[in-house]
Amino acid sequence: MFMGENKKEMKNIKRLFIPIAVLFILGGCQSHTIDNEQNKSVVYFRLAEIQPPDHPTAQADQEFARLVEEKTNGRIIIKVYDNQQLGPEIEVLDQVRIGAIDFARLSTGTIAEISSQFNVLQLPYIYRDSDHMWKVLNSEIGDYFLKSIEDKKLIGLAWYDAGARNFYNNVKEIKTKADLKGLKFRVMESQLMMDMANVLGASVIPMPYGEVYSALQRGTIDGAENNYPSYDTSGHYEVARYYTIDEHVRMPEILIASQKIQSRISQSDLEIIKACAKESEAFQRKKWLIKEKESEQKLRKAGVSITEIENRSEFVETVKPLYDKYAGEYLDIVKKIQELK
Repeated sequence: MFMGENKKEMKNIKRLFIPIAVLFILGGCQSHTIDNEQNKSVVYFRLAEIQPPDHPTAQADQEFARLVEEKTNGRIIIKVYDNQQLGPEIEVLDQVRIGAIDFARLSTGTIAEISSQFNVLQLPYIYRDSDHMWKVLNSEIGDYFLKSIEDKKLIGLAWYDAGARNFYNNVKEIKTKADLKGLKFRVMESQLMMDMANVLGASVIPMPYGEVYSALQRGTIDGAENNYPSYDTSGHYEVARYYTIDEHVRMPEILIASQKIQSRISQSDLEIIKACAKESEAFQRKKWLIKEKESEQKLRKAGVSITEIENRSEFVETVKPLYDKYAGEYLDIVKKIQELK
């Protein structure tokens, strides 16, 4: 899956123990400094990533680490722990806040767990398309959100792409809102996403992402939703052959650092790290677009029925009440996003 999805109730107890687990597993929670053969001080940091090493975000993490090592002449080395080695996203977020992990690539959905204003960036249909989203992220709005997590003991560094989420099912083509009625969907485990599916007329059946394939096979659910690469790599296209391009959510991802890294490096090195993160942003976006196109071509060759909704405004108008519910305090930001050309 392209992002961590967890329920709230049982998280609190887990959070108490995860940092201790990391302490024993990795031999200490703090970044450390050693001297190399030239007696030059070297600082080592850890970066958490849930995706496999060939995923565009994991590749961008590695590029970020490479750039930092290169531009600090080897004085700062960042080790990327991909494939969820350091835990799922929500626990990683907690560890970054206390400094047990130094860097992480997270979904804005995960950040919204501690900063509700991030719901603005994942409201359904808030972006007209990918170009619009990137204009937002690379504007003063995006800069505002990167800085807004400073009070959470985090440093916002850069934005990464995660494409658009679309509905898919094993029953029929979906071209109108009416086509969703009565179908049973698994959606990402967030209340916002569940409410969105419900207001559009679908029924929602919550379940872990790993159970979706078998649930589609058994008929427990009729469909789910995700971006092209996830639909492809999960194999869901094998058991749900109708893919609908509705782009109901674009959920950008964010590269963050713990504020505690500032105790290990100079301000000038922090500025180098920030510059390298922004450089990796362009790298990741390019990799994402390539991967997205490769997945689409593979799916079309496999005979998947790919259709677009006929009237986007019909969907947009239906979900508008969710803006008040989930972003009522930030409607001024919503308006700025919608008006950005």
